[in-house]
Amino acid sequence: MAVEEAGLEAEGEGLRDQEEQDCGCGERHSHGTSVQAPAAHVKTAVKNVPKAADMGKSHSAPMDDYVYDFSESADLGRELLGGKGAGLAEMTAIGIPVPAGFTVTTAACIEYMRNGRNLPPGLEDQIATHLERLESEAGKRFGDTEDPLLVSVRSGAAVSMPGMMDTILNLGLNDESVEGLSRATGNERFAWDAYRRLIQMYGNVVEGVDAHSFEQALAALKESKRVREDVDLGAGDLRELVEQFKRMYREETDADFPQNPRLQLERAVRAVFDSWETPRAQVYRRANGISDDIGTAVNVVQMVFGNQGDDSGTGVAFTRDPSTGEQGLWGEFLTNAQGEDVVAGIRTPQPIAEMKARLPEAFEQLVETMRRLEEHYREMQDIEFTVEEGHLYLLQTRSGKRTAQAALKIAVDMVEEGLISQEEAVARIDPKQLDQLLHPMIDPRADYEPAAKGLNASPGAATGKIVLDADTAEERGRQGEDVILVRWETTPDDIHGLLEARGVLTAQGGMTSHAAVVARGMGKPCVAGCEGLTIDLESRKISLGGKELAEGDMITIDGGSGDVIVGEVDLVPPLINEDFERLLAWADDIRRLRVRANADTPQDAAKAREFGAEGIGLCRTEHMFMAEERLPHVQAMIMASTEEERREQLAKLLPYQQEDFEGIFEAMAGLPVTIRLLDPPLHEFLPAPEEARSPEMARRIRSLQEANPMLGTRGCRLGLLFPEIYEMQVRAIIRAASAVEERTGNAPLVEIMHPLVGFAEELNRLRELTVRTAAEEGDADYLCGTMIELPRACIRAGEIAEHADFFSFGTNDLTQTTLGFSRDDAEGRFLTHYLDERILEANPFETLDREGVGELMRLAVERARGVKADIKLGICGEHGGDPASVAFCHELGLDYVSCSPYRVPLARLAAAQAALAESGVGAVQVGG
Repeated sequence: MAVEEAGLEAEGEGLRDQEEQDCGCGERHSHGTSVQAPAAHVKTAVKNVPKAADMGKSHSAPMDDYVYDFSESADLGRELLGGKGAGLAEMTAIGIPVPAGFTVTTAACIEYMRNGRNLPPGLEDQIATHLERLESEAGKRFGDTEDPLLVSVRSGAAVSMPGMMDTILNLGLNDESVEGLSRATGNERFAWDAYRRLIQMYGNVVEGVDAHSFEQALAALKESKRVREDVDLGAGDLRELVEQFKRMYREETDADFPQNPRLQLERAVRAVFDSWETPRAQVYRRANGISDDIGTAVNVVQMVFGNQGDDSGTGVAFTRDPSTGEQGLWGEFLTNAQGEDVVAGIRTPQPIAEMKARLPEAFEQLVETMRRLEEHYREMQDIEFTVEEGHLYLLQTRSGKRTAQAALKIAVDMVEEGLISQEEAVARIDPKQLDQLLHPMIDPRADYEPAAKGLNASPGAATGKIVLDADTAEERGRQGEDVILVRWETTPDDIHGLLEARGVLTAQGGMTSHAAVVARGMGKPCVAGCEGLTIDLESRKISLGGKELAEGDMITIDGGSGDVIVGEVDLVPPLINEDFERLLAWADDIRRLRVRANADTPQDAAKAREFGAEGIGLCRTEHMFMAEERLPHVQAMIMASTEEERREQLAKLLPYQQEDFEGIFEAMAGLPVTIRLLDPPLHEFLPAPEEARSPEMARRIRSLQEANPMLGTRGCRLGLLFPEIYEMQVRAIIRAASAVEERTGNAPLVEIMHPLVGFAEELNRLRELTVRTAAEEGDADYLCGTMIELPRACIRAGEIAEHADFFSFGTNDLTQTTLGFSRDDAEGRFLTHYLDERILEANPFETLDREGVGELMRLAVERARGVKADIKLGICGEHGGDPASVAFCHELGLDYVSCSPYRVPLARLAAAQAALAESGVGAVQVGG
């Protein structure tokens, strides 16, 4: 069903040495296939994906078996069969109407890639054996010239990769068998329609012929015949189109379209394997953290035909609304069509509810089948189906991709329905997907007039400049521009542009089009099928509801309503709904790690509380010095030539600092607040030398400049050189804490943090300064500790812990100092190359480098707790909001993580999932 297009070259000889044409069996059989009897019991194939080295270890099948019939493989799991194969096998086992077929396993793909793109020994014979079984099951012969067995060849990795892999339908037809198919079915138009589709899809997927050229030829034919839809073309028209497609194939490949069905099959299998390494597949895997080593399976499935007339059709359906999570059948279908017509936006599909009037018996069977599947899998299902002459067949089921809003509602509702436990509900939500709920929406008070309207395919709103191709979207997006990718319809080759765009707008396609599915998965707004949109790529202009716009003009899209607006509209952050709160409350009951926020202002602290933060793990005081009324005093302090002059200016800054801290302490209402004393080098507070207001200032600026300031006079070094700076900050902290306690009766939990400590004596002296200064200001309680951001601090953590009440890992700088990477320079230059070339599997500034930085952290934890068992340990780098890094912090036994306020909900959920994983409750694999 789902057409997944890519251009690839494949080569090879036919499967075994066989006659180019197989003879028929001499009998006539009804078209279709029998349905396998249900098994007594079958376990749910919902598992986490293993490493390549572990492939095949979780099942009892011998490793030299690369091919399995659907009827014999229900218990082998998605690691080996891929998501599609596992779903087809399991549906077969429980009595769901599935066409017969077999799966070539992911293990075969892995061996193929290891062996220099040579098929594993014995694979051809195994495919031939299972093909014979399929012929027996179907009562038809593959390659028969009278009533041929036709198959689809479909990819399917263990992890869902929508639109990333390749499918070929109607495989097995040739110039002779198309005539036999016409006679056997009594439907000449159907036979030639199937043949033109095969040449088009095979030419694109296997030989790399531009798919657009085939579509242009089809469009030109419809125009010449004065018809609008493909179904309006007659048998003679399609016969003519087949001849044109064959000429195009010959011109592009210097070879005729292959007439040997066995050769077609072998090359199709190779093409699916090869598609695993296409650039767009690599981009998708990299964006979604999918291993390169797991490979894809190949599913060979007997064709059932939705394009045999008005009593046939095809569709995609969900057991619940993937945008909202509401219960009820949801999807689209087309009569007299094959699968790619729905998902590729070739024809405008109809709501699934209309199927009841057109195909009532098949519709009732579909509703009952979907109910059974959801109860069996205990998860919302995304299915693909075909109706052939009134008979329903399921071609795929998988846990459906859904928006974050829908994921939360489905999880909460299924707990209430008794399908899953609270722990399972928490385990199955992707923490990163929650970010969708924190994206902007159009301000309800905004006054605007939509220029056009399309389908509300993926919620959220975005404003950006129009870009008309994926390359431009990628380039401008990486430069920091907000862009909206505007396309006739997206294809898998647009993935790099989709990643960088704020949202996507398409002129064609439905709710299950490529653009809609991918945008929902990425949490980006999408408006699809916008009838008022036309695109002129030559002039780089569009027309939106009759208004002409150029590339670079601003538009706003609302993926929740489908509105498209010319110009910029005010956006507001969304509200967290009841389902969100309930699931996070369950997560809070499960997790061990506490979750704090990085916040520098009372406003940030209040927002952090809204999102459930249990304190502040990092308050950066240098941000307070940059305000307009404070900066002159800071600059005067830096310019001072004596300690007395510095203290005079610091005295003027102290009230500002105290005011800031009071606001933060009140916002946190008795929760812990970690305040980092001044960290950056002093020259950052001064203008550039050429902007100096006097020669004296210019000289002072030059004297403070360093060759490598981030490794120079900053952090605790600054506090030891100019102790009066840290004294002022400690006074402000203690005075603020005392004032808030007196005013509210609630004593703040203050943690004073000295940054960049690498030697125990540094912290020893700064602790003395802290204790002495705090004692002068009163008896407020506080803790004194340090930020661990240097490799030496990790190695000598035991010595440093003797002078510390807490450690907070500053993983941003710890990553830089451990790897020797400047984050700004690395991400702007070589790091992209490292990721593209798989020198690194992940950006170490987004996800903790466990083997390097992580090992230093582990050493620090062991040595610190060896000296002081009750020392408080946390993390305050941005890794504190990354789910994989949060899981590592749980593993290390840290007390808390801290991240930006808007990532607090993600961290709360990730911390709970880490606890569940430790107890053996893993996440359900979504997709297939």
